[in-house]
Amino acid sequence: MGTGELLYTNDTQPFYTCLSSISFVSIPKSVGDALAHPGWRQDMLDEISALQNNGTWDLVPLPSRKSVVDCRWVIAIEIGLDGTIDRLKARLVAKGYTQIFYLDYGDTFSPVAKMASVRLFIAMTAFQQWFFYQLDVKNVFLNGDL
Repeated sequence: MGTGELLYTNDTQPFYTCLSSISFVSIPKSVGDALAHPGWRQDMLDEISALQNNGTWDLVPLPSRKSVVDCRWVIAIEIGLDGTIDRLKARLVAKGYTQIFYLDYGDTFSPVAKMASVRLFIAMTAFQQWFFYQLDVKNVFLNGDL
């Protein structure tokens, strides 16, 4: 074993598939690096397009004594159950931690399901012998009525 090599004792195929898949694509360290890769670039364009189509923001004059909430890209690789790369994910997120309560915002609300409700739903599904599907919806928080 040479320097920099790791010895893996787990010899299952999904384990090696996952390692080899991850080694082919690395997470970019900057936005410029992400834009240089066609897969990351396309997902970033899709994210911007979805935000614009949902009417997420409007350009307005900045009120006095208010600051702009900056944003950043969060970039990740989503791995499938078989260990292969499922998709490249790029999300534009606001740096909400830069805001000051009662100066930049006054109220917060985040609709979430309680765990008891989720358990009840799963129990009802099993009792009725219904099919149960899990979905991942892009920009789902933008499509919900508050």
